[in-house]
Amino acid sequence: MFKIFRIITLIEGVTTLALFLVAMPLKYWFDTPGLVPPVGMIHGWAFIAYIVAMIAALWGKGFTPLEWARTTIASFFPFGTFLNDPFLKRKQAELELASA
Repeated sequence: MFKIFRIITLIEGVTTLALFLVAMPLKYWFDTPGLVPPVGMIHGWAFIAYIVAMIAALWGKGFTPLEWARTTIASFFPFGTFLNDPFLKRKQAELELASA
């Protein structure tokens, strides 16, 4: 489940960037709002998937409240999920090592 969560974090990050760096500039700078609804909807679903997968992947794995907060907050900022990925990769390695 942790590997799937990391994939979802990258998808959520890409959709955030697509919304903020492509769709919204097209809407406000070039008066072309057509991409905002579909990209926004895809991002919304990716965000929901992120939260659900985060709970499923992290629950019962010994994450501290600060680590939960860090991972949750990462989803609210552009590039946040990308910056948090090395942390998740380390935690994934630790979990795999502990279960081996």
